[in-house]
Order: sequence, then structure tokens, then C-alpha cells
Amino acid sequence: MPAGSSPSPRALTRDACPHGTWEVVRGRPHPRLRPGVRGYRGYRMDLGYGRRRLEVPDACVSLVFNLADPVWVTLGTRVDAIARPYTSLVSGLQTRPTFGEHAGRVEGVEVLLAPWAAFGLLGQPMSDLADRMADPGEFLGRRADLLAEALYEAVGWEPRFALLDATLRTWTEATRAGAAEPLRRAWGELVRSGGSLPVEELAVRAGRGKRRLEYLFREQIGLTPKTAARVLRFQRTLWLVDHGGRPLADVAVACGFSDQAHMNREFKAMSGRTPRRFRSERGAALPGGPAGVDRVAGQVTSIVLPDRFSRS
Repeated sequence: MPAGSSPSPRALTRDACPHGTWEVVRGRPHPRLRPGVRGYRGYRMDLGYGRRRLEVPDACVSLVFNLADPVWVTLGTRVDAIARPYTSLVSGLQTRPTFGEHAGRVEGVEVLLAPWAAFGLLGQPMSDLADRMADPGEFLGRRADLLAEALYEAVGWEPRFALLDATLRTWTEATRAGAAEPLRRAWGELVRSGGSLPVEELAVRAGRGKRRLEYLFREQIGLTPKTAARVLRFQRTLWLVDHGGRPLADVAVACGFSDQAHMNREFKAMSGRTPRRFRSERGAALPGGPAGVDRVAGQVTSIVLPDRFSRS
């Protein structure tokens, strides 16, 4: 737990600037929502200047409610990619990097969901959200606006997280859609393997034929098993690149790539950076903001970039 943090009945963890310019707070969802709802993250910054963040695929579905200025999001690294402003957003599983930018003042809450839980919550095929972001109202209708308004009116992180608990439990109980148990089991097996489990073996363990499993994955995860495995292997690769200083050739072998060149191609496709550049930028110290930038506890998800963001 960061210095200066103290546990609460919800077991919040809080990291904050002594001067009050930023804080990041994490909370555990109600037990009835876990493990599908992986966590809550509250954030507040008033830096006086904008910041840019690189976000890489993390195998989570994210539901974000910004309570101050909008965040501008760019999908991918193409030169013609367009940055779009979002007050709130829902993000499906990604296979490419995204850039988030804010003008210096930002506040909001993020709900991190396992993809199968997002399917049950949204009640629509997760393939509709694969490699894209959308306004939550597109999937949740008026419910999204009502939750955003209630979060804005709530004072403090504990009441906001409690509101999320109550709302998500109501939505979960009200929806008829739910992820199939074989799909949940298969997703868990793939996660535990770090994306290394062959699709054929995954289908056997799930008790489903290969084609049926592929259909379930596209519907309830958003990606095919093979593509989902790529994302999970990338996450494992990220962790080894970022921790321990292992030679990159050893990381490639440990993660099941044919060689280091193969790993480099996959790494650049999903992060927009080579492993060496990613490692270097992660290690660069930037003043004025949180040292821990990762959105998902226990994963490598983000880099705060040195160039400041401005939009006139």
C-alpha cells in the first residue's frame, strides 16, 4: 500500500500528491460482482498542463465516466487516425495501441470488466466493441446517463464506488444475457496459460467443438480464441520486458515466439513501439503526476509520454 494510505471498510488504496494536484484511488467491487468486475479506479488531476498516455491491449473491457473535462482518444498509430473527445466511454478488447490525452484537468471513475462479464452486463455481442470505443449510451441507453449524473453528484470515492456496486448489481440481475459457463471456463484457461494454450486443446477443455468455441468467443469475448491468445501472450511479454531486465531473446523464448524478430513484430503491432523503446519509455521519470500509471493492478498497461498535450 502506498505511503500515507489507510484501509477503509472497502479496502481502498490511495496514492496522492502531497500538494493535492492528483490522486488515484482503487477499490474492490462487492463480492457478488467478482471476478467479473475486476476493480474500480478513481482518478483526479489538476496539473495545469496536458498529458498524453499510451495505452496497450490489456484484455479488459473498460467503462469510464469522466466527471470533468473530456479525454481525447486516438485509436491506433496511423497518421490519419482521428482523436475524438469522450466524456464517458466503453472500450472493448483492443489489439492495437490507443492514445489518451487530457488538457490538465481530469476526474472520473473506471470500471474494469472481464470481457465475459461485460457481455452479460451490456447484453450485446462483444464483437460490436472489438477494437473500438463508444459512448456507453450506445449499449446501455439512458442508464448510462443516469449513472454518470449520480457519480457526478456523489462526493468522495467511497460513495462513488458504493454507487457502482449497487448499480452494477441491479444491471446484472436485470439482464437476461449471460456468458456461457464453458466460455467462462475457456477464458480462464486461456488467461492462466498466458495465451499459450492451442485452440484445439482449449476447445477440449471447454467441452465444445472448435467452431462452436470460436463463435462463443466472438460473441461473448469479442475476439476469436486465436486473437485473444495473442493479446494475452502480449500481456505476458510486456510483464517480462518491464520487470527483471531479462534479455529480450530470453523473453521471446519464454513467451513462445519463434524468435526475437517474431516477438518484435507482435510487440510493435500492439504497442506501436519496439520492446527496447517501450522499456526505455516506461523507465523515464516524469515530474508532476502519479508514478504508477498502470490502469489494471498487476499488469503493464500504460506509458505517460513526455510531450505535453494542448488543444486549442
